[in-house]
Amino acid sequence: MQPDTNPRDAGSDDPRHSEPATAPDDIDDSLYRSDLPGPLGALDRGIARVEAVMLAFGVLAMATNTVANVVGRFGFGRSLYFSEEVNQALIVLITFAGLSYAARHGRHIRMSAILDALPHGVRKAGMVIISALTAALLLLLAWYAFTYVQTQASRGRVLPALRIPQWWIIVWVPAGFFLTGLQYALTALKNLTHDGIWLSTGTQDGYDPVPEEETRP
Repeated sequence: MQPDTNPRDAGSDDPRHSEPATAPDDIDDSLYRSDLPGPLGALDRGIARVEAVMLAFGVLAMATNTVANVVGRFGFGRSLYFSEEVNQALIVLITFAGLSYAARHGRHIRMSAILDALPHGVRKAGMVIISALTAALLLLLAWYAFTYVQTQASRGRVLPALRIPQWWIIVWVPAGFFLTGLQYALTALKNLTHDGIWLSTGTQDGYDPVPEEETRP
């Protein structure tokens, strides 16, 4: 007599039924590799490291500052007088470093219903145009933000608690716009020099057809 087995229960040895080691939405920055040619690949990897360090530092510093302020307020009856200004600076850092980080991993919101319905070649051309125009807009914003920082620096204003120049905490705005614009420019180049449709230098469009050898059990 043959044992009564359910294919769903016996899927542990079948790659079609096995669970992935990590969720599809997980991001492991240590595995990031850039296949852009020559110095562009080194530039891409360097920017990725800078983004990861900035975000990790910002989040950890904000958590530490917030916890220390709560402990001081309820444990010792005195808040950290500079806590609010530090968190303001860190919010700016995390926000604008996160712009480039999200662009690198193709995580920005896209309204692509019409584009996804078009043929492959048209979609690829559209992605090149969209990436290039987005890069141009962000680099323009970076320039305007840079001139704004220069204006604030010329006024000589300082933060009341920290007593540091006010422009120090907004310098991340032009930096974030510039890195994000550069990332979209590299995405446009990636689509021009590689097969497939790329949402970023490291993320391929999920609607692209999967090669046949990858679909075999």
